[in-house]
Amino acid sequence: MSNLPLAGLRVLDISQVMAGPFCCMLLGDMGADVIKIEPPKTGDSTRHSMGFRLKGEDSPGFLALNRNKRSITLNLKDDADREVLYALVKTADILVENARPGVAARLGIDYDTLAAINPRLVYASISGFGQTGPWAQRPGFDLIAQAMSGILSSNGFPGMEPAKNSIAVADLGAGLFSAYAILSAVIGRQASGKGQYIDASLLEAAMGLSIWETTELWGTGKAPTPIGSANRMSAPYQAVQASDGWFVIGAANQGLWLTFLNVIGRPELQEDVRYSTNAARVQNRQVLIDDLAPTFATRTKQEWIDALLAAGVPAAPILDYGEAVESEQAIARDMVQMVPHPIEGEFKALGFPVKMRGTPQEVRLPPPLLNEHSDELRAELVERGLLTPRNEAAE
Repeated sequence: MSNLPLAGLRVLDISQVMAGPFCCMLLGDMGADVIKIEPPKTGDSTRHSMGFRLKGEDSPGFLALNRNKRSITLNLKDDADREVLYALVKTADILVENARPGVAARLGIDYDTLAAINPRLVYASISGFGQTGPWAQRPGFDLIAQAMSGILSSNGFPGMEPAKNSIAVADLGAGLFSAYAILSAVIGRQASGKGQYIDASLLEAAMGLSIWETTELWGTGKAPTPIGSANRMSAPYQAVQASDGWFVIGAANQGLWLTFLNVIGRPELQEDVRYSTNAARVQNRQVLIDDLAPTFATRTKQEWIDALLAAGVPAAPILDYGEAVESEQAIARDMVQMVPHPIEGEFKALGFPVKMRGTPQEVRLPPPLLNEHSDELRAELVERGLLTPRNEAAE
């Protein structure tokens, strides 16, 4: 058995696309035995999404979200297949599903039904808007959650069309929050002996990540509006333009501000009441950036970055994703890994975003082919007396 921290936990992943699969992959990376339960023939819809392929039929998006899992296909509308699921539930610690509210109950795989089979089960439902409330039955995607959480209204630049955050913050945030809740419930189960139901949503994940924006709302009484790359709580903290292009600066407190003024040769700006405190600078952010523009235009972005970093003021180039994954820091931190695969040979994937010194994560299994592990999982259930050979043959 693996010595990873979640070794010994079994997860049933009855989810598709992003939030649920991401959550379950994180658990798998930490050692959990993740069984991906997919619809027959089609599997997770992400297997066939995106407009490009590598060598095989599964999309790069599916490959990116489903390492360290085993796959079995079950038609959950079929009585015999549902019995296989019930047998798996008896062996499981965690189940994650992301059907629209009410669907799990109609299929007979809702929490109350499965908790009667396994009271220790930690069951997480991830939906667009949660299981209750007037929006519960609405279809939910990341874009919809960004729109209805406030994110879309405050992203981008003033006066331009609404700009979605290109990172799927609602989907990925829901996956992260669910993993946090699941592991909290597993720890709590050690004392109570019982699992529990977790109700997560894309909307609440998006709202939960909107810390600065809601703080501005309640602090000023005004809904936040787009501010481009700037920060709502400090200034100057944004992209600025040098003689040869854009870079970013982060003079996020008074000490950094005073050092920053010395580096750029503009100490007189501290005498201007519009800029003398961080609160004043935030209030007059655009005027400040306009005042700084002629200074930044006198040198290249790399010259400014070098000078600011030498003085301890945060500054950085704006890398595209190709540059980011090939950067010396990303390489040093193993943020790109080659994942072996029976069809692709191997493919590039992001490395583990946190490091564990004592029990480092590892890719134990490549993303599974559809139904790849059906025989071994069914055989295991038969061996454990949870599925009869007759049931298994009927499949």
